[in-house]
Amino acid sequence: MSSPEASLRQSSSCRILAVLNQKGGVGKTTTVANLSAVLAQSAKRTLVIDLDPQAHLTIHLGADAETSPSGSYSVLTGARSIQEALIQSRPNLWLLSSGIDLVGAETELVNEVGRETILRNALEPLRERFDYVFIDCPPSLGLLTLNALAAAAEVLIPIQPHFLALQGFGRLLQTIRLVNQRINPALRVKAILMCMYDSRASLSAEVKNDIERFLESARQNRTPWSGASVVPVQIRRNIKLAEAPSYGKTIFEYEPSCHGADDYRAVAQYLFGEISPQAASASTQQDKAAACEPTDAAETAPDRM
Repeated sequence: MSSPEASLRQSSSCRILAVLNQKGGVGKTTTVANLSAVLAQSAKRTLVIDLDPQAHLTIHLGADAETSPSGSYSVLTGARSIQEALIQSRPNLWLLSSGIDLVGAETELVNEVGRETILRNALEPLRERFDYVFIDCPPSLGLLTLNALAAAAEVLIPIQPHFLALQGFGRLLQTIRLVNQRINPALRVKAILMCMYDSRASLSAEVKNDIERFLESARQNRTPWSGASVVPVQIRRNIKLAEAPSYGKTIFEYEPSCHGADDYRAVAQYLFGEISPQAASASTQQDKAAACEPTDAAETAPDRM
């Protein structure tokens, strides 16, 4: 892996996105790894930051979370600058890694003045050098997540179309509102992304419709999510997406022709418009595969928001 300073270039702007949901297992890390990979393949200089002590993003991208020092921890505690801590994972893709030592960061920083904005300040020298920065947040609303929200301008919320996915959704939005009001006035919810979507299950459509109605009702209000939308491309259930992290590969390296790869290309095209034309046709393939998708054995109707 090469030094990031050796090949970084100036960029006119940088989009910083926090990928966030306080519920685990909804597709946050998979989304960060694969959206960043699409952008990197499209010659966009992309940085991914692993703020989860479980280090799933670090592992997903093939880095050794056990023997390598945690870049995120060292940056948050002031042991290293972010320039020193970055590693180049792939062409156009850099990683600020995580590790188990990140668990202690919140306790160590409890008395630190300005502890919520440490990451934002650390990123300042890099804002003109990257096109995109993705922050993979932990499944909690603690200090690590607050640092991500203070640094980001946009929030992408992956959601599994399940009853429990709606639980805590309001609290998550209220946390974003508080950060918007007190720390980061630029913070906005960009979109909601449905992951592990099964078009044959009625619950999937019900959860999606509930969220769309909720967002539509917020259009006239001055909230950080009043401009948000549900991404019209869903990430379908796909075993290849689940297998890829164990090989330290993105879905485009592991199985570039599978539905998971098609879906993430199409999501990137919708969100960023930076992707090759082949992604545009991916969303039309989703209905064709519906007959092959698994259906949950038991379903219950979600609470209405």
